[in-house]
Amino acid sequence: MSKSRKLDFQPNELVVYPSHGVGQIVSVEEQEVAGFKLELFVIAFEKDKMTLRVPTNKAIEVGMRSLSSPDTITRAMMTLRGKAKVKRAMWSRRAQEYEQKINSGDLLAIAEVVRDLHRTDDQREQSYSERQLYEAALERLTREVAAVNGGEEVEAQTKIGDVLMSRAA
Repeated sequence: MSKSRKLDFQPNELVVYPSHGVGQIVSVEEQEVAGFKLELFVIAFEKDKMTLRVPTNKAIEVGMRSLSSPDTITRAMMTLRGKAKVKRAMWSRRAQEYEQKINSGDLLAIAEVVRDLHRTDDQREQSYSERQLYEAALERLTREVAAVNGGEEVEAQTKIGDVLMSRAA
């Protein structure tokens, strides 16, 4: 890969990796793997205490993207305000669909999962697997909202919670 090609992402930039959420590019490094020189983005996920290396030429292909625009955040909040769409399919199939949406990296799809799995105090309790999926989706949504707004995750979580509670009222 030639050095003259402009990289899509730069060090210190916050990016979204579909199956892990928001991370920060720490550096771009070269490594030799199986006799080939590879240029890699080194992405740190502080919350998960994890580092990921993604080949620069495969970053877009695997779904890595920049943070969402404020407009997309607004659309995600509108999605949260909507009515939950409860499908009548078997739980295993719905769980699989929710998992795919969470790992798609698409903020609007993640917001749909949060909306559909959110329960108020007067609704029936969630099963363990439902709660796990809900919390995973909520965490991804919260991290990206916080990163885009430049605020703390606690503020973002409060904002999301307020939106979810306002629709229940």
